[in-house]
Amino acid sequence: MTPGAAEPRRAAVLGSPIAHSLSPVLHRAAYVELGLTDWSYDRFEVDEAGLPGFVEKLGPEWAGLSLTMPLKRAVIPLLDGISDTAAAVDAVNTVVFTEDGRRMGDNTDIPGMIGALREHGIEQVGSAAILGAGATASSALAALARICTGEVVAYVRSEARAAEMRQWGERLDVEVRTADWADAADALRAPLVIATTPAGATDALAAAVPERPATLFDVLYEPWPTALAARWSMFGGAVVSGLDLLVHQAVLQVEQMTGRAPAPLDAMRRAGEKALAER
Repeated sequence: MTPGAAEPRRAAVLGSPIAHSLSPVLHRAAYVELGLTDWSYDRFEVDEAGLPGFVEKLGPEWAGLSLTMPLKRAVIPLLDGISDTAAAVDAVNTVVFTEDGRRMGDNTDIPGMIGALREHGIEQVGSAAILGAGATASSALAALARICTGEVVAYVRSEARAAEMRQWGERLDVEVRTADWADAADALRAPLVIATTPAGATDALAAAVPERPATLFDVLYEPWPTALAARWSMFGGAVVSGLDLLVHQAVLQVEQMTGRAPAPLDAMRRAGEKALAER
């Protein structure tokens, strides 16, 4: 069955919780722009226990899946293969069903980060800082492995997290030094700061933004702007948002699932901005 054919095609985002996912808004906007009137994109509340059964029931009309927490690692045993990018961080956020029935996994978060930074003029940096040490931080490290020529300092809350980040650095061939979260204000002087923490975690750092900040990549998009991003912008620094990341990774998903490229980035961003403004 070829993409865009008369037969209806389906895709969806899975996760738990999933109610506030913007993925349906972005993908549906892409389908409209691409003229894929026979395509649909939904969201389903699925946890780790329910994932195998959900995937097994999918019919030939399914083109692909987007995966969010907590499914990015749980899906891997259910797949026929994963890309090198996904293998690098043990995380799959995209599944494409091929014409011959295989389930192939990829990670578009990492190239999505790189694409979002490139759109803001960041092609390469000499050093960087990461705030946080969760799953998004490992994706940030994987992105920095491609664009950072020097040291990455990760600011974390525990020695266990510090050890994890150092291990990821070794695995991804990135020079990683860890520092205590109590010193996180020092991160703000880096040429690129990637904030990967939950909402509110960096609010106290806003007062420490330097007079001439460089670039902040804050992976949150709701609420937006974060206190840190607002202060950063006030001082004239460049800010890359979580919506930038969400759109860039979704563009890659649309292209893989539909076989149509380029996906309409601007239309997808406008749809995302509109949906957030209406919330």
